[in-house]
Amino acid sequence: MAFSSNMAISPRKLRYDLYSYSYQQNSKTPLVISVLASLIERSLVRNERIDRKCGSSIKHNGSKTRVRVFDCNETPDMTIQSYLERIFRYTRAGPSVYVIAYAYIDRFCSALPEFRITGRNVHGLLITTIMVASKYVEDMNYRNSYFAKVGGITTEEMNTLELEFLFLMNFRMHVNVSVFESYCCHLEREVSTGGGYQIEKTLRCAEEIKSRQREYSQISRITL
Repeated sequence: MAFSSNMAISPRKLRYDLYSYSYQQNSKTPLVISVLASLIERSLVRNERIDRKCGSSIKHNGSKTRVRVFDCNETPDMTIQSYLERIFRYTRAGPSVYVIAYAYIDRFCSALPEFRITGRNVHGLLITTIMVASKYVEDMNYRNSYFAKVGGITTEEMNTLELEFLFLMNFRMHVNVSVFESYCCHLEREVSTGGGYQIEKTLRCAEEIKSRQREYSQISRITL
């Protein structure tokens, strides 16, 4: 969902969407998806900058090897925004699911400092945390096989990602009301600067980067 100049997200709009979202057949994409996409995209850019500075000097200990289960052999040819929109379109998971998924990602990264979100693992991490959050929040859920199809992976891979994630998190899946509210407030602060235009700019930059990567890939194939 691209933003036009008159569709900037405000903290008030986001809060209303988080707490008063209407589940209908033709429901619009929840605003939280765009905010979450912006946060993830910025993490990717920051981590890529760190990797360029540090190189491959990070020690590969046991937990580092385990978290590499989230690495995809073939990453989906779509932006984080498009990937999250696809998940919503086929699962209809409400805004609270994405807030809980964001809390899980934050806990995961805090518990495993050696893990960094990259272009290779972000899609696997997102589909896993959203599926687990959906099971935690929603009364009715799709099977793992369905989430696997939505995420572009096999059912076996989806089952493995879920199990590895749960064990790496020590099954700390509970999110109480105060914690949920704190993450909602954090997302609101994310859009408070410039009335949401910063998010629009970040997503536009992500689209441009993806476009340049595709062009470079095509040139490389021609050269080879």
